[in-house]
Amino acid sequence: MPLVEINFDGLVGPSHNYAGLSLGNLASAGNAGDTSYPRAAALQGLAKMRHNLTLGLAQGLFAPLPRPNPAFLGALGLSIIDESDPAQRRLRAAAWSASAMWTANAATVSPAPDTVDGRCHLTAANLVTMPHRSQEWPDTVRQLRLAFANRTHFAVHNAVPTCFGDEGAANHMRMAAAHDAPGLELFVYGSNNGSIGGGTFPARQHEQASRAVARLHGLDPACCLFIEQAPEAIAAGAFHNDVVAVANERVLFTHEQAFADPEGTYAAIRARLPEAEIVVVPASAVSLTDAIRSYLFNAQLLTLPTGEMGLVIPTEAWEMPSVRGWLDAMLASNGPIRRVLPVDVRQSMANGGGPACLRLRVVADPATVDPRFLLDHARLDVLHAVVAAHWPEQIDPADLGRESLARSVIAARAALLDALDLGELG
Repeated sequence: MPLVEINFDGLVGPSHNYAGLSLGNLASAGNAGDTSYPRAAALQGLAKMRHNLTLGLAQGLFAPLPRPNPAFLGALGLSIIDESDPAQRRLRAAAWSASAMWTANAATVSPAPDTVDGRCHLTAANLVTMPHRSQEWPDTVRQLRLAFANRTHFAVHNAVPTCFGDEGAANHMRMAAAHDAPGLELFVYGSNNGSIGGGTFPARQHEQASRAVARLHGLDPACCLFIEQAPEAIAAGAFHNDVVAVANERVLFTHEQAFADPEGTYAAIRARLPEAEIVVVPASAVSLTDAIRSYLFNAQLLTLPTGEMGLVIPTEAWEMPSVRGWLDAMLASNGPIRRVLPVDVRQSMANGGGPACLRLRVVADPATVDPRFLLDHARLDVLHAVVAAHWPEQIDPADLGRESLARSVIAARAALLDALDLGELG
């Protein structure tokens, strides 16, 4: 059966708002309290999905999780919010968060060619470091077990114990001669010595979480690398590895300050995958600050149907002079990345996630996936109509206390699930 890479994008939920909940995510913090535009955000996400589908790529979708989440607040004894208490208002914002749209954090995925039982394995991320995300994984597992219900081809695991923080595919890369060939899996973790950057930002990915996932997936230890992320990258705002590095098939595209031991990392990759091509962006050309602010590396590095590789980047990266200059020089060279494809995901970017954050990569035969989670242009048209009709146009921070908005957001998601025939996720 043909194995292809399917990008499953998270649709931006109708509760999308800017609460600044993600410590270490500079964009999220910088836009805290601003007015958000859930309808525009979701339509931008759908346009990105259509863009990739038009390129001839397989495209999937994950539905928003149920928000607001009263069970989260109830477990904290907050069925009623004291509006004079900022901490309680922040917890309410966590219960409203649409952060599950960033499906790069939904799970870690190892395709069938890499695993001992010949199945594609997915382990949901516990996301324990951030309260607004720690509530996601049970609903994420429900959706994964529905989309990948064929147990002959898939194994879906619960999250690893929450004593070890795991943030999913955002800290995992896979390199191989081709998507359907056995690969080398790269697990990137943060320092376990407490917080980074003078105690400001936490290291979210624990090494033991990564090692647990590798064992659960039945990976050959000789085909795994466990790599420490550079502390200075975390301190600068690279809260996940995918903010400073991305891989696709034989190519690793990385900032020179992504890893604690870059030269050792490159040597280990080449020793296990001799055909590896490593494209390093030097800090002298694009500073770590510009790389993080532009989300140059939070891009989709894709193998196009022509066989060449394309880099789907946010428009913010294309518009930054230092980044644009380096990309123009790269395209003029004879390197492995032959096309740069800017997309507008400004609403997601303002909340701290670029094109790579919005997708989970699954190498599988599309015929083995529940078809309700796969897209074509007609289904995208349906989704566009639902979002245009039901998603709120805007949400201000004070709106999160309005019952009428809560009812509207719940009804919008219900309309989407009905259109997708996914009522069991209600």
